[in-house]
Amino acid sequence: QVQLVESGGGLVQAGGSLRLSCAASGRTWSTERMAWFRQAPGKEREFVACISVSAYSAYYADFLKGRFTISRDNAKNTMYLQMNSLKTEDTAIYYCAASPIGPATDPAYAYWGQGTQVTVSS
Repeated sequence: QVQLVESGGGLVQAGGSLRLSCAASGRTWSTERMAWFRQAPGKEREFVACISVSAYSAYYADFLKGRFTISRDNAKNTMYLQMNSLKTEDTAIYYCAASPIGPATDPAYAYWGQGTQVTVSS
C-alpha cells in the first residue's frame, strides 16, 4: 500500500522551531520528487518547498525567506522540513506530497499524506 505519513507537528510559540517528517512506504520513493504544502483555514493549499530525487536541489516559496529547510534521506524513505523562526501566519496543516503531475509548485501530486497540524502562538 502506497502511503505517506507526516509527523512532528504541534503547538509552538512564535520564534520557535519544529521539524516535520514524512515517512514514505509502498514503493521506491527514492526516484520521486517530493514536496511540502500547507493549508490554513479558509485558504487554498499553498506550496512550501520541493526537493529533487538526489536531494541536491531544493526550491522554496518566496515568503519563507530562508526560515525553512527541506531535506530527504532516501535510505530511510523519509523527507523532512526544518522550520525555524516560526510566525503565527505559519499556522496551517502541513502536507507532504510525492510525484508531481505538473509543475512542482502546483498542488497536483500523485500521492499525499494526511497532514500534520502546526499551530504557532503569539
